[in-house]
Amino acid sequence: MKEVKVEVIGPEPPCMRCQAAKKAVEKAAEKLRQVGVMVNIEKANIMSKETVQKYGVLVSPAIAINNTVKIMGRVPSSEEVEKLIMEAAK
Repeated sequence: MKEVKVEVIGPEPPCMRCQAAKKAVEKAAEKLRQVGVMVNIEKANIMSKETVQKYGVLVSPAIAINNTVKIMGRVPSSEEVEKLIMEAAK
């Protein structure tokens, strides 16, 4: 089984757009679990110094897959997230 780390980056408490982005990630993760890809979903606070230093992200929501920012400033579809996770799992 392959494992992929996905971080949803946004403010704490999460805004509506960040919640929608997290739901898209969760939906994609659920689907990918059925084909043997384990997705570890984490929440990163965009206001924390560590997150800003690590990713340089200033716009939320953002999604990082395996420590690389793939989406920033918009809510992706679950299909788009699924595709990005599959690319990372190869």
